[in-house]
Amino acid sequence: MDAVNLLGFDLEGLAAFCEQLGEKRFRATQLFRWIHQKGAADFDQMSDLAKSLRDKLRDKAHIRALPVISEHVSTDGTIKWLFDVGNGDAVEAVYIPETDRGTLCVSSQAGCAVGCRFCSTGHQGFSRNLATWEIIAQLWYAEHSLRKRQGTSERVISNIVMMGMGEPLQNYAALVPALKMMLDDHGYGLSRRRVTVSTSGVVPMIERLREDCPVALAVSLHAPNDPLRDQLVPLNKKYPIAELLDACNRYLDKAPRDFITFEYCMLDGVNDTPELAQQLVKLLKNRVACKLNLIPFNPFPASGLKRSSNERVQAFAEVLIKAGLVTTVRKTRGDDIDAACGQLAGEVQDRTRAHIRMVRAPVVVKGASPS
Repeated sequence: MDAVNLLGFDLEGLAAFCEQLGEKRFRATQLFRWIHQKGAADFDQMSDLAKSLRDKLRDKAHIRALPVISEHVSTDGTIKWLFDVGNGDAVEAVYIPETDRGTLCVSSQAGCAVGCRFCSTGHQGFSRNLATWEIIAQLWYAEHSLRKRQGTSERVISNIVMMGMGEPLQNYAALVPALKMMLDDHGYGLSRRRVTVSTSGVVPMIERLREDCPVALAVSLHAPNDPLRDQLVPLNKKYPIAELLDACNRYLDKAPRDFITFEYCMLDGVNDTPELAQQLVKLLKNRVACKLNLIPFNPFPASGLKRSSNERVQAFAEVLIKAGLVTTVRKTRGDDIDAACGQLAGEVQDRTRAHIRMVRAPVVVKGASPS
């Protein structure tokens, strides 16, 4: 048996591994707590494990974090880490401290193949899916390094958003065990309401997540009609808005929250007009229980797009609020270290020729001037 990284096992997987070593299931629970609750990486630290088991573990397993290439701290307290995932690829994770919570934004892929127009990650292209251990290692490192620097044994990270680099639902096999580890009371013990998977709308996988591990769901909508969303979120051509909303409604049957969050990146002259706000009201009201999260666009040169003015964002929000849709405007955090929404790029050995594929004409809105 080759040495394996125990960060990649949920509790069931760890129990199966311990059985291969001739150990009882309760040993897996003890080991799981040492790794995830206490952040132990050295088997000799695990004082309540039998020496014979620790000897076996040293021969057959290890607990290996991702190497940290860099750490940047924003003036607002946001922290961004760049993790080396090998072969020239690196991914980013972001910690956002607030008075009532600590949120970690976690990556699921090295790059992203969806290619949303307004997302810096998509313009980097796609290299590969992350393994389960590479997903959970971002949380493991962030949680336990933050505890050390804050001098506490209490949990620091209370919320997880799978909203970093990549489309989580296109890495489903690795995602679900990672989610289960986040939720497990012997691991990180997070509430299903406080773990969010963000998707650009992979409809079949939304259906599977509903059955396998329903957590909070955020959907990157960004347009109220198919022609515009086709340009902004190419996946819409495969799973158009009507199919996506039907999947969201079905998801609500088992979701931990009684609403779906729709993310809407505000792009100047593209999707931010009062007319499109009215279309959004017509699309969503009385159709899907939802909350709208309006996100100021974080510009980067390759996008060819501009951020909506604060006045246009507020006017758009007012239309939604007056119609009775719960709407918030996301406060931009960490933009001085390129850690804000849509800015995560890392380092990606692109296998999808994104630099050619994503050179596109300006977005055209019917009845409006090109952006």
